[in-house]
Amino acid sequence: MYVREAKNREEVWLLDQIEAMGLDETAFRSRDYVVAVDEDSDTKAGFGRLRVHKGDGDEPAEHCEFTSIGVLGSWRRQGVGAHVLERLVRHTVDQGFDRAYALTDEPAYLAQFGFRRTDADDLPAPLADRLQRKRDGSTPDAVPVALDLDRFRMPERLRERFKQATEQSDPADDPETPEDFGIDPDTATYKYDTG
Repeated sequence: MYVREAKNREEVWLLDQIEAMGLDETAFRSRDYVVAVDEDSDTKAGFGRLRVHKGDGDEPAEHCEFTSIGVLGSWRRQGVGAHVLERLVRHTVDQGFDRAYALTDEPAYLAQFGFRRTDADDLPAPLADRLQRKRDGSTPDAVPVALDLDRFRMPERLRERFKQATEQSDPADDPETPEDFGIDPDTATYKYDTG
């Protein structure tokens, strides 16, 4: 398993996954994404985006945001998202940033990497506007979190899981059974039962 930059030809796959997971696709550019890939099967397992917000006249500085981080169901709980995030952090540091933001409805997940909740009033103007748009659209429960990049840490347990990651059966792919609806198929009778 490894994480690399997305390729242009993966644009359709990324858009399909973003739509399926209900993630934000605002101002989509495939070159902003990284993709986690299983080296044995060449199967894509997850992705994430580093979005740079340009400043304006009042606030000329640029700010960066980690967004649209997703892991396919059959690869979850194996450290894939953590390593996507680690690669995004590396790109952010390489671009000279010392802080990054995320606007998420999962702040506890990001807290394990060093993100801290921040007040919406303290966000740079482009991110404050973006937070409101996310709350009005794809993520009504979004809250802002910030990461001082030198505080990023990868929990060792996630590093080990990633080394051993294998594709699992996705619970979403399992067919529904009568038991899922509280029906005991051995004792249930049906309207047209002739038995």
